[in-house]
Amino acid sequence: MKKFMSLALLASICILPLTAGHPETDKLIEKAQKDAGEITPKALKAMLDKEEDVIILDVRESEQRAEGEIYADNYIAITRGNLEFQVLNKIKNKDARIITYCRGGSRGALAAQTLRKLGYKNATNLKGGLKGWAKAGYPIETGLGVTTLTKE
Repeated sequence: MKKFMSLALLASICILPLTAGHPETDKLIEKAQKDAGEITPKALKAMLDKEEDVIILDVRESEQRAEGEIYADNYIAITRGNLEFQVLNKIKNKDARIITYCRGGSRGALAAQTLRKLGYKNATNLKGGLKGWAKAGYPIETGLGVTTLTKE
């Protein structure tokens, strides 16, 4: 039953669009993706497996974190709406490697762009967000344990 519930959570995050659906907003997101760059789930997984020094910054709303998170030794959660007000106190090293993520990649891209504007030289976004991570088959830690999305 626990496995079914966690798979249902994963399935629910994998059906949402990656963009906001408004041309003006989509342009902002595209610019943010270009400004900060994106890392693929595969590249991030390799970094985590090698235990590279990286901060995983989850910018989703607190209720969305119930969907699960990407497990990392250095995980920080700051909502996108609070980023500018909290990040300077939570991440002091502006040379730190920071990977932002949200559910689908849009808010993560905007967050990475903002971090760059605040002077964080090595901030980038996880392409596709948690959705992309799950679709790539990588584990997500939930309150029910660690689970992966499988194709059946």
